[in-house]
Amino acid sequence: MAVEATGTNHVAIIFGVTGLVGKELARILSSKKTWKIYGVARNPMIISQHPNYHFISCDLLNPSEAQHKLSSLRDVTHLFWVTWASQFPLDSEECCEQNKAMMGNALNAILPVAEKLRHVSLQTGTKHYVSLRGPFGKGGEVCYYNEEHPRVIGGNNFYYALEDLLRERLAGKVAWSVHRPGLIMGSSQRTVFNFMGSLCVYGSICRHLNLPFMFGGTKESWEEAYVDGSDARLVAEQHIWAVVNEDIHSTGGQAFNAINGKAGGFTWKEIWPAVGSKLGVEVPPDMFSEEFSLLAAMADKEGVWKEIVEKEGLVQTEMRELANWGFMDMLFRCPVKMLGTRNKADGLGFTVRYQTLDSILYWIDFMRKEKLIP
Repeated sequence: MAVEATGTNHVAIIFGVTGLVGKELARILSSKKTWKIYGVARNPMIISQHPNYHFISCDLLNPSEAQHKLSSLRDVTHLFWVTWASQFPLDSEECCEQNKAMMGNALNAILPVAEKLRHVSLQTGTKHYVSLRGPFGKGGEVCYYNEEHPRVIGGNNFYYALEDLLRERLAGKVAWSVHRPGLIMGSSQRTVFNFMGSLCVYGSICRHLNLPFMFGGTKESWEEAYVDGSDARLVAEQHIWAVVNEDIHSTGGQAFNAINGKAGGFTWKEIWPAVGSKLGVEVPPDMFSEEFSLLAAMADKEGVWKEIVEKEGLVQTEMRELANWGFMDMLFRCPVKMLGTRNKADGLGFTVRYQTLDSILYWIDFMRKEKLIP
């Protein structure tokens, strides 16, 4: 049943509220007097204690549960979709179908009753522009993708499936936008590809065991820009900017890259020593290694992480709740560059920018304040 709130004229529903960007959306919107927020996720987490924030526990893959828990939310004016189902491999048909089903279940419950719905804001990523299955080009000029770049032919990118589903279901009656971040920097215990969590757990273990803070990956990924950084604060602010700025609304859908802003991205080589210093670890002169694998090096460190949690009085977490070593190995050996331009958002007046190193250092401090890391 919809919860009444006085003095609000914007009502947001955030699907994926416990994730990196979902948490920031809830935090920012809760600070604004004119917003009421419904936060939806499968498992509860304290995101905001603001009286206008209401958490709804819901398994969106269960159509009857989604209908039961969401179909009374008649007052929703803005829908934020910042979640995805990760049970199946990326670029698989099963991944596409599962994510379509999850969004479809939510839309089936919301669209018939939310007569005041004004905007749907979808989050995907810069993998929109590439396929991780290859073939991968060699050499040549770096391509900085803009939002009009054509889709990759072949494969099963669930980003395309979600855009197509929105276009079909909204049928030109409701404005919508899609936001494409790169590597997201934020804090969450409920995120599959958790870069900051992985980085900080790795650094904490190196410090605890007096191990060198090594970078393991390809020489190209070490020395060249391969991915854009995207601060979760920036991505959340861009979602909000797009939904409230009616001058840029489009019922055909507006796409925006959601990246920090430095032309040409960043390299791990230039920022690794500063990150290690912030984490209080030894960064050796020969910090780069093609052979070093985090998945292999951290395979037996679950007990070490438990020791650190107990010794430092941290929030009780299992290592796997914060760290994904396979993801980090993949990130540091990425076979294709995913670099975008933010000229479109800049040209339309979005001004939030961050330096990626500053973002990493900020979120290390933030996770320390949350008592997730020492």
